[in-house]
Amino acid sequence: AVNNEELKKRIAEELALERARRDSEAQKRRLFGKLLERERISSNEHLTRAILRERAATEEERQKAQRFAKQLEEKDRELKKHDAYYKEQLARLEERSAQFYKVTTEQYQKAADEVSARFK
Repeated sequence: AVNNEELKKRIAEELALERARRDSEAQKRRLFGKLLERERISSNEHLTRAILRERAATEEERQKAQRFAKQLEEKDRELKKHDAYYKEQLARLEERSAQFYKVTTEQYQKAADEVSARFK
């Protein structure tokens, strides 16, 4: 009877130890699962922040490119305006030069005719 009682007691202790070990393992798994979940959440938040930063940077670059494009268009319009103005000024100078040449040539011819008539 003593052996049977002692055996039952020993089996009960072994079962209690086994239960305690299983409970401990289960608790470790739960803790590990919680840690993994926190890490996953943290990683997702980090990734989300990184994506938002990239989107903001991309939008800023797009807006900067639009500003530069508008500035370039404005410079182009300004250059075309200056080009037209200088072409007009050049045409006026060429016209005046042609008129001056014509008048000078006529005066020269007139003077040459007068000198020729005087000394005939």
